[in-house]
Amino acid sequence: MVRHPLSKTANKYLRKFKKWPHSPYKTSWHHNFGEQQAMQILKQATIEMDSSQQPQRHNLQYPFLLSTLLDSFKGYSCDPTPKAYYFVIKTLTDSFQLHDIPPILDHLEQVEKFETPEFIFVYLIRFYGNVDRVQDAVHLFFRIPRFRCTPTVCSLNLILSLLCRKKECLKMVPQILLKSQHMNIRIEESTFQVLIKALCRIKRVDYAIKILNCMIEDGYGLDSTICSLIISSLCEQKDLTSVEALVVWGEMRKLGFCPSVMEYTNMIRFLVKEGRGMDALDILNQMKEGGIKPDIVCYTMVLSGTVAEGKYEKLDELFDEILIFGLIPDVYTYNVYINGLCKQNNVDEALKIVAYMDELGCKPNVVTYNTLLVALCLVGELSKARGLMKEMGLKGVELNLHTYRIMLDGLVGKGEISEACIFLEEMLEKCFYPRSSTFDNIIFQLCQKGLINEAMELTKKTVAKSFAPGASTWEALLLNSGSELRYSDTIFSGLLSTN
Repeated sequence: MVRHPLSKTANKYLRKFKKWPHSPYKTSWHHNFGEQQAMQILKQATIEMDSSQQPQRHNLQYPFLLSTLLDSFKGYSCDPTPKAYYFVIKTLTDSFQLHDIPPILDHLEQVEKFETPEFIFVYLIRFYGNVDRVQDAVHLFFRIPRFRCTPTVCSLNLILSLLCRKKECLKMVPQILLKSQHMNIRIEESTFQVLIKALCRIKRVDYAIKILNCMIEDGYGLDSTICSLIISSLCEQKDLTSVEALVVWGEMRKLGFCPSVMEYTNMIRFLVKEGRGMDALDILNQMKEGGIKPDIVCYTMVLSGTVAEGKYEKLDELFDEILIFGLIPDVYTYNVYINGLCKQNNVDEALKIVAYMDELGCKPNVVTYNTLLVALCLVGELSKARGLMKEMGLKGVELNLHTYRIMLDGLVGKGEISEACIFLEEMLEKCFYPRSSTFDNIIFQLCQKGLINEAMELTKKTVAKSFAPGASTWEALLLNSGSELRYSDTIFSGLLSTN
């Protein structure tokens, strides 16, 4: 077979006749390579800027980093990328050269043609918020569309969370929400959540509840996490009344909110603290109706609330309910129950409960015994009170300041001054001080009985222990000292009583 010589009509795909479709300098790999090299130059310039305190500018019209950015990309016949601008802005914020950011933003807005990614503005808005430049953050948010960027709920939520950090910035929130509509930002459920969380964080639960109502009106479902946050914040507010809290609680339940054990517990604790024991009992009943078994903490708080409110008829009923439900009372539960019995002057029954506690393996503590001591001293059962104090020592329950004061007040109240003086000296040895009114009463009764020397000696001992007697003590000592300077002493005691 004879080959034909090569000619102009020969096969175009042979290597000799191959034509390149594009210039090698216009391929995508070369373009990417140029961008990478430009970024390397920019990063190197950043390192040099960090090592030099006053970097020289390549172009006096622009800041150093911006001129370096433009020159480096120009040298490789490339246009600056959003990634490069983000790098420059991040470098400036990290070094707090905030005065160079506005020129960069102006150039990005007026000269560049690409669609600026929203993450650049999100980063800068968050930075402005962290350095307390909220106005700059708001201005940048309004300016986003001018950068050929379509803002989303992401930047909206961020600016709202920044504004809600401070009460003085809350007034700007309606303006932001109205402006966001003109910016074609669709408010989502996350926006409501951001507002509610921020408002709860600054203790503005009243506004949070209004936002929740708007959220429901717009057709969004009731978020259990948000409701839980509102209830938790509601119970922590000091200027909110229990009536207002109950109204909010009722409205949220009407909306379909099903509280958990935590929400019920928070609400019961709040109501008991506000002195609304029977309302706390209603919440406990709602809890049971909702199929949630209350724990011993809830019952203990409700018991405490009913005792504080004087509703003693509920005391035994609730305690029996605890046992029926199979809950094990702890020492706090027993202390509340014993306190309720003592309030009804049923001290004997309270003493029996203490005996049962030992049998059930729940050891009484100092609060238990102090509650009983108060009740015994009030009814004048000092012998039983003394026996109870001995029992405390035998069982290893350490007496505290409140224990000594209860017993001392009981002795003074019954006129047992001699024993009270001995007991007081024992207190002073342990660096426990009596109430000023109790000490004044002891000195007064000693003076009334003519025991001036004993009163003077006891006063010296207490003063030596850095205890300051009241004006009544000095008055009693001066008026009963038998001094001839009675007129001046009386004037002195009068001055003391006016202080």
